[in-house]
Amino acid sequence: MNTIRRSVTLASLVLATGLASAQAFPDRELSGVIMWGAGGATDVVARAVAPFAEEALGKKIVMQNRSGGAGAISTNFVNQQASDGYTLLLGAENPQLHGVLGLGELDYSKFYPVNILGRGIVVIVANKDKPWKSFKDVLADAQANPGKVKMGSTGPGGLPHSVGSMIGTLTKLPVTAVPFDGEGPGLTALQGGHVDFMPVGLGAASEHIKAGRVKALAVLSDKAHDGIAPLTADLPAISKYLPWGPFYGVFVKRDVPEAAKAKLTASFKTAANNPQFVKLMTDRGNTMMNISGAEADAFLKKWQSVTAWTLQEAGVAKKSPADLGIAKP
Repeated sequence: MNTIRRSVTLASLVLATGLASAQAFPDRELSGVIMWGAGGATDVVARAVAPFAEEALGKKIVMQNRSGGAGAISTNFVNQQASDGYTLLLGAENPQLHGVLGLGELDYSKFYPVNILGRGIVVIVANKDKPWKSFKDVLADAQANPGKVKMGSTGPGGLPHSVGSMIGTLTKLPVTAVPFDGEGPGLTALQGGHVDFMPVGLGAASEHIKAGRVKALAVLSDKAHDGIAPLTADLPAISKYLPWGPFYGVFVKRDVPEAAKAKLTASFKTAANNPQFVKLMTDRGNTMMNISGAEADAFLKKWQSVTAWTLQEAGVAKKSPADLGIAKP
């Protein structure tokens, strides 16, 4: 009888300890790992939402940029950390393409989407001293002078690479891609004349456009945005890929305890609803999403399907999406 009582008491103690631990989360500061470098759209969004999430969580989130490998460095780093909910991945769309591009085996199926904060608009910007007035002018120059026009890039799987691949399935785009460690450094190089044009998230370029440091040629859309012409005006066939754009989210490992995931999800939902954050997002041309869990998983799967098969069609995929179990859209 005493043995039974001791077992029941021990089980109750373990359960109570587990509940207390779950209720206490977080009981220390968290780490936020930003997928891209300072000044890029992902960095801007991550650092904008963090203070509101800290307020909801009651703990500080120590932010760090771990760029490289088109997001593979940060994704692998977070995957190697303890499954306790204290290490967050603040990332963009890139891991969904790592498999088809041969950059790694990790994608967001291995992570829990705490929150897909929003979708971005892609803008094609050029050095302000270039004579181009539209993307049609870029195409004409590039096709007349193969290899001489330089496009800023962030490497395979990055936004410029994906957009360039889309365009390349529709028309010749014989440009030289110059890789940078994120949109921020790429935009700096663009202003210095080291590259001629670059597709980037509008969130990263908007202030540069307003200040006249770069000029906007087109948005990847079938509608104009703040006076910037839609890319369909110069390349009507691009409409087959629309709507398309980058996205920004917060992720943890799938096997993080449910209680921690629930607390993180609720906190970032509150943060994403903050009027100041919503204004920053919409002012920079982003569409708010604020989704998590199964709804976010469905969005991620669809985005991966559309984009992976686009890269396959463009002939730049290293592995067939079919071999990776990615269904055709």
